Amino acid sequence: MQETWRWFGPQDRIQLSEIRQTGARGIVNALHEIPYGEVWTVEAITARKALIAEDPALGLEWRVVESLPVHERIKLGDGDLEPLFETYRQSLRNLAACGIHTVCYNFMPLLDWTRTELAAPVVGGGTSLRFNMHEYVAFDVFMLEREGAADDVAPQTLARAKAWFEASTPADRERLLTAINAGLPGAYARYDVAGLREILGRYAGITRDDVRANYGRFLEAVVPVAEEAGMRLCVHPDDPPRPLFGLPRVVSNAEDIAFVLDAVPSPANGLTLCSGSLGANPANDVPAIAARFADKIHFAHLRNVAKDADGSFEEADHLAGDTDMVALVRVLMAEERRRRAEGRADAEIPMRPDHGHELLSDIGRGTHPGYPVIGRMRGLAELRGVMAAVAALDGDASAHRVPA
Repeated sequence: MQETWRWFGPQDRIQLSEIRQTGARGIVNALHEIPYGEVWTVEAITARKALIAEDPALGLEWRVVESLPVHERIKLGDGDLEPLFETYRQSLRNLAACGIHTVCYNFMPLLDWTRTELAAPVVGGGTSLRFNMHEYVAFDVFMLEREGAADDVAPQTLARAKAWFEASTPADRERLLTAINAGLPGAYARYDVAGLREILGRYAGITRDDVRANYGRFLEAVVPVAEEAGMRLCVHPDDPPRPLFGLPRVVSNAEDIAFVLDAVPSPANGLTLCSGSLGANPANDVPAIAARFADKIHFAHLRNVAKDADGSFEEADHLAGDTDMVALVRVLMAEERRRRAEGRADAEIPMRPDHGHELLSDIGRGTHPGYPVIGRMRGLAELRGVMAAVAALDGDASAHRVPA
């Protein structure tokens, strides 16, 4: 697999030279500064490519876009969408013209990944991202005061949420709001409770079937152009894979993935296999999902979560969570062998270590939540070891080579 690393561009506190020290060579990047619904121009893409490759000694290359965002009006099915579709199509054409052919995106309404703690303590020091179900319910029921929010909550969880809320200080509630805001697209927009309540109101009356229909319309509009341009679109699963704040989620399990891939069958319509997002649902067998959709996996996020019975979960060490990472890596590498046997040019699957713990000198550095250097480098090193071992056991010494 191609070892890649998510970099948030010039505003990232992590330097490209530091990424080179991790051993990764492929950069996963996006033009976050361009507002949603505007074209990514060839000039802007070329400038970012040049910045990444500015020091030839580092040997870094922009391999994957994460992400080319889908405008919220498309998810809502709001108004005349053809101009937004054409903007998206033109951005795809421009990326292809610049030699970038893999685009990760998501179709999560309004909120991207969602956590309630951005710095949960781990043993020995350091921090991780965590989703506490009772804090999420406390926010939804008692802070957001969303109508019907308590209807499907287990009584014991609701009681715990109420106890947390009643004991919480203004600082506790502000910390929780900050954590929720961190999952907004781009992670730059920020809302108070009233503002978040207002934007959630845009989805009033929008059902899961509505979002699915809007998603199908998007795929029909952009996939043919992506295929013509030789692009690989790969949807990222919902994180966490469940409805949030009354918002429908439509990429949470194998059934959902099948719907997306079958909506517009094409080599360009594929999947980002995120083991952490899918792994947060106890019903999801992640290696089995990977095996079922292996031929459509264009990108992989490899991370692990440890789940609690009430629906809470925490970002775990890459090899220590609930997902069998060795089995998952074996599935992905078997798919690469199959592609090589077919003579495919895209045989290697780009992968990146995801959501590392904040450890050692990264503590307090102020990197993007979940994206410190050392925790991800540790994860990459562990995954690299797994890949080398799987290659040796399966008699495929050419499957994984660490670049010099």
